[in-house]
Order: sequence, then C-alpha cells, then structure tokens
Amino acid sequence: MDWRDTGILLSVRRHGESSAILDVFTETRGRHAGVLRGATSRKIAPTLQPGSELDLHWRARLEDHIGTYHAEPRRSRAAQAMADPVALAGLNAVTSLLSFALPERQAHADLYRGTGIVLDTLGNRDLWPLAYLRWEVLLLEQTGFALDLGECAVTGRTEGLAYVSPRTGRAVTAEGAGAWADRLLPLPPVLAGSGNAAPSDIVTALETTGHFLAHHLAPSLGEKPLPTARALLLDRLRRAAGDGPAGAGPALGG
Repeated sequence: MDWRDTGILLSVRRHGESSAILDVFTETRGRHAGVLRGATSRKIAPTLQPGSELDLHWRARLEDHIGTYHAEPRRSRAAQAMADPVALAGLNAVTSLLSFALPERQAHADLYRGTGIVLDTLGNRDLWPLAYLRWEVLLLEQTGFALDLGECAVTGRTEGLAYVSPRTGRAVTAEGAGAWADRLLPLPPVLAGSGNAAPSDIVTALETTGHFLAHHLAPSLGEKPLPTARALLLDRLRRAAGDGPAGAGPALGG
C-alpha cells in the first residue's frame, strides 16, 4: 500500500522515543493517520504544527495498517495565528472539530478545500471570522446535518426569514413561527449568506450552528462532547465583539 497526497496536519501524538503519530486531513484520502519516524528531530519538529500543509508519502504492508509517513513541509500557518489569540483559537477549533467529526479514510474534497480557505485567511482580521462561519456550515453539510435556509418551513416564503428550527435545521419566518418563536434559534442574515458580517451577527450565527454541532452531530458520534477548542473560540469572539465598535470587522481579530 503506497500513496502520495497533500494534507493539513490536525494533531501530533508522541510515539516511542523519537516518532509521532500524525493525524492528517487529505483531499483524496480524508482523515488519515500514520507514524512519522524522527518526528522529534530539530529539523522536522518545528514544522509539525496543527494547520500546517504537508506533502505526504504513506506506506504500509496492508491497507488497514496504520502505516508510516514521510512528510515534507509545504506551508506553515502557525506563525500568522500565533500573533493573534483569537485567530489561534480559530485554528485550534478547525483542527479539533475535524479530528472530532470526520471518520478515518473517508474523502471530503469540498471540506478539504474549504478548510484550506479558512486557514489561509487567519492572518486577515476582516475576513477570517466570516470564513470560519461558512466553514462550520460546510462541516455540518458534509457530515449529514445541512441547514436548509432557503425558504420558510411553514409558509414557503423566501423573504423575512428570522429563525431556524432546532430540530430540523429549516428556516422559519416570524409569521410562520407565531407563538413558537421563543423555542426557535435566531437566523441572522449573515448565516443565510446575506447582510453585513458584523461581529455580533457572526457570534449569533455561531451560536446557532453550535446547537447543531452539539445536539445533532456530537450525539451521532457517541458520548463524546464537542472539543473545548470550539467553546474557547466562541468565548473569545464574544469578548472581541463586545470590545469593538458595532459592525467593525477588525474587532473580531483583535
């Protein structure tokens, strides 16, 4: 068994004295683990940071073996995130959620490309929070929990959408919600792909997507709770949105 691909490093676990097990998200092989020998060397260890892009060569005697990696660094993303605590929280949330949500060895090419986009925007304070929101929506879609925000589940109208059903993930207008409005989740326009991406609106949208991550995706995977990195990111985005002026994109990155 032998293949080559490019992948995004999700995590590194020490294995023996000088090796490590890499958990990598690749475009054609999905989430895939392998042993990297010499991973603790001064040459390679600094490049093994979550979010880094690697050129990979994987080998194993049999396909179901863990196999071994040969890895060459292609792009490091840690430096741009390290300079901004909120961006670093975003990077950790992305890599942790992928490790949590994706089955091993199942390709998700669209999600792979979307992950590269959001990680590449981490150095841009005006862009990355919105890119991250869109990435979470894509993650839900790719794992079987897509939101349906095109029309009201009750009236069929496409205008005036204000809520999301916490059970079905479908949009609802204020008229359609009626007396049930207080039981529904908010639908800020930015979540539906329109309106201004104000910091407070992005936070509200992430609270809604977070419901589906915690109450739909997570239960489908067993008893494991969502990674704490996701809660830390939302907490930092809330504080950043509160500290900055209303509607100011850069406040989310500071």
